[in-house]
Order: sequence, then structure tokens, then C-alpha cells
Amino acid sequence: MKKQQQIFIFDTTLRDGQQSPGAGMSFEDNLIYADYAEELGVDILEAGFPAASQNDFKIVHTIAKNMAERQSKMIIAALCQLREEQVICTMEALQPSLKKRKARLHTYVPVDPNLMQASLGNLAQNYSHIITEVHRLIKLAADFGFEVEFSPEGYSRMEHNFDFVTDVIRAAISAGARIINCPDTIGGATRWQGEKYFISKMQQHADIIASEFPGYAVIWSVHCHNDLGLALDNTMAAVFSGPACQIEGCINGVGERAGNVALEQCIIMIDQFGKKVNPEYNFYTSIDLKKINKISNFIAEKMLMRQPHWPIIGENAARHSSGGHTNAILKNPMAYQPFDPERVGNKISFVFGPLSGSNHAKDILEKNGFYCPAEEKMQIAQAIKDRYSARRKGITDEELIEGFKEYCAPIRIDKIYYVKDREGNTTLCIQGKFFSKTEIFLHSKSENSALSALDNEVKQYFPVVEIVDYRSNSCLGNTVNAKCNSTIIIKVEDVENYIGKAVDADINISVIKAYIDAVNQAYINKYYRLNEVSYA
Repeated sequence: MKKQQQIFIFDTTLRDGQQSPGAGMSFEDNLIYADYAEELGVDILEAGFPAASQNDFKIVHTIAKNMAERQSKMIIAALCQLREEQVICTMEALQPSLKKRKARLHTYVPVDPNLMQASLGNLAQNYSHIITEVHRLIKLAADFGFEVEFSPEGYSRMEHNFDFVTDVIRAAISAGARIINCPDTIGGATRWQGEKYFISKMQQHADIIASEFPGYAVIWSVHCHNDLGLALDNTMAAVFSGPACQIEGCINGVGERAGNVALEQCIIMIDQFGKKVNPEYNFYTSIDLKKINKISNFIAEKMLMRQPHWPIIGENAARHSSGGHTNAILKNPMAYQPFDPERVGNKISFVFGPLSGSNHAKDILEKNGFYCPAEEKMQIAQAIKDRYSARRKGITDEELIEGFKEYCAPIRIDKIYYVKDREGNTTLCIQGKFFSKTEIFLHSKSENSALSALDNEVKQYFPVVEIVDYRSNSCLGNTVNAKCNSTIIIKVEDVENYIGKAVDADINISVIKAYIDAVNQAYINKYYRLNEVSYA
């Protein structure tokens, strides 16, 4: 039987994430994010770098205090360089969490030869001094009761420093460090490196430490950057094929340069494949998947914009437009989805566009309470596409419904005019669509208005209409350029009123257009609304 192995989620969105240019959040937003991380089920939240500034110290200290007061299970971590004054500052910032045994001090030293030279200068070659300081300062924090995590920075590019890295890790563990984090700091590692691949080095170090410290439970962690787009692959390799049982990353993959590994992607990968890929272990996390959408949206709003096509939680991750895809998804929601989006607080949606099919249009209409005749769905879909032919990126559901109403409307005006003869008789002409006709000429005698003639003609096709009231007024006041704003109320079967509105320079035309607007509304509601009794 397989062993159950929890993969701990170390969220560094507030630390490494905010080191990305333009990604900094306000003091209050840092605190709000910490609350969201706790709701999500994050195991360790790296709240910041206290020694960087007074504000960073305050953020870490306040988050630690808030979580301690509510008895949170989430461990609060903070990063510092391997310098005594920074170690002490970080311990002070984490004091509230220490009282609840939920405080982790995270420190590091570079082991990549190039990084060592750039960061340490003359000390880069003094291996014994570095090892001594690692032991001394980690022991300082561990003796005070802090959980200590140690990172050999630039681990994936250690090159000839394998033995030195072994000594550094050995010193950290002997001083009391419980967590060893092996980062791909520059984001350039790949499994194609073979024996030089840092996951292979991780396993070698894990085996060495296990033999030298029998019975000492070391948590191996992995921290990957995404400079070559391989952060997810490298992180999962460390879990599924290596010794890692903690992964470090940021929500939405924010972070320095091309970002850190996206935690939501790691979480879903473990959820999808954690029970399948390893013959010995079933991997799982403590994350509440349904809270992913909420925290991701927060970071997209407050930190860095999220791309629509971002995996797992981007706006387009569960949104479809292609006709073939939409038709299949309407029959089987998972036909074109690798996992159920509702599991992460999202849902499948559709955008109607130039490649969408008639079933897509029919589905949107019916969900919004309209009847779309099966024999007309192709014509309806095409009519909507024609109406928005310039909108190559798609249209909203509201726009689709407007296009549908235009298609279904019994009266559509392409051209309208009227003339009066010497006796005062009026002839009204409407070109475009009038029920089954494309053009009508209506005649009214001098005592009757063009509206009256139109009303009588409409009743030949839609006999349940009755004019209740209408009125007109100037849009711009008493000016020579004023247009007429008309409103008309009609009643259908003495039950429901419909209000039509229109504006025109001619008062009679504005009233006629308002009447047509009301009739179209009533007709569509009667014949194309679901659960309505048709007169046909």
C-alpha cells in the first residue's frame, strides 16, 4: 500500500513576489493577502524581508501577530541574509509567531561560483568561514526556538562546488535547521542536463544527509524561477522524482524576472497526478482548491496583471469560442477541459465570436430565457455574426441577445417617410421588414394619423396590441435644431404594458418609431420568450 505524503506549500508571494518590479502592494493589502493565504490552506507564508526596511519589518510583525491571535495553523516565515544583525532583526519581527511555535527563520548563502563572487567578494573563497557562519547563525536562531530553513542560493548552478554545498548543508542541519531548500535561483535548469540536473544533486544530498543524520527528519524543499519556462516541470520533478516534500512559489507565478513557479499550477498538478506518478507515495496538499480563484484575482488586481490565457485560473482557461469546442462542451463539459474549473472556484463559459456555431448561440439565448427555434438557429447565428462582423474578438451575451432581437423583430426600418396631399391625406412608407413584407404603403384620411394607419395594419398580424398612451417633447428645448423625443405605451391582451421610445427630427416619425419599438418588444416577448403561450 502506498504511503501518504503531504507536500507542504510555501507561499513567497509577499516576499519574492514583491521583489518583481512594479509588484509591490500597500501595507493593508499585504495583511489582506495573508488572510487569503490562510483561507487557501497555505502551510508556510513567507511574509517578507524584515531587515529590508521598517515597513517590511512592520508587515512581517503584524502578520505574525494577527495569525498568532487567531491561533492560525499557518507558519509565518521571513527571509534574511546570513548576517547576525539581520538574523536578530528577523527573529524580532517573528516574535508573535514564536510564542505559538509557528515561526520560521529563512536564511541563505550563495553557492553558485559566479553568484558567490558577485555577492561575497573576497569571502567567496573562504569556504571554512562561510561554513562556520552558517552553523553559528543558524544555531543562534534554533536555540531561541525558531524553526530554521536554509537555502544554498544558486544551488542549480553549483558546478564544482558539490562538496562545499554538502558541507554547508551539513553545517546547517547540525546547527538545527530542519528545512533545506534547493533553489533554481536563475531559472535555467532542465532535466536534459542529465547528471548535472539539480534534482539529481538534491537526491544525492538527501541520501548523504540521511546516512549521516539517521532519524533526523529533514524537509527538502524546492524553489524554482521561470526564466526558461521550466519552473513547473522542475518543481514537479523535485516532488515526483526527487526528495522534495515542500514547494516554494507565488500565486499567479509573480516574482523576480520571469517569475517564480505558479503555486496554483503546482497544486493542480499534485491534485491531478499525485496518486499516479510515484510507485511508493500518494502525494497531496492541504489546499482548499475552491479558494484559488479568489486569491488569484486579488494578486491580478493588486500586484501584477494576469494574462487571459494564464493556466488554471486565467479568464480564458475555462472560456470557449470555437464552434466545434462549444458544441462538444455543451454535451460534455469536460470534453475540452483537463480538470473541472469549478474545483478552483471558476466555471466554464463561452464567448460568441466569428468561429462560434449555432448551438452556442442557441445555448446562450435559452440560458437567458429566449426560445431559439432549432430550424432557425443557423440563420440566427449567422445574422448575429453579420451584425457584429467587425468584432473579431467576440461579443458579450447582451450584444448577442440584441442581435437576436433584431433578427426576430417583426418590423425593421431601413427607410421610413410619409407624404401628405392637398386634402391632408397621409401616405406612410416603411422599407426593410414588416412581418412578411419588405415594403408597405399605408394610407390615412385627413382625420386619421399615420400612427392610426400603422396600428390598424399591425393588428392584421399581431391583433392583441392596444395603444394606451403616447407623448412627445423636445430633446434640446425650444431651439430650431431640437429633436423630438417620443414615448408610447402599448398593452398586450390587457395584461402587460410595453414602453417604446424613439428620437427623430420629425415628431410624427418619432412617434411611429416609438410605436414600432414597443411592438417589437411585445412580439419578441410573446413568441420568443420561454414559458410563454404562443398565438400561432
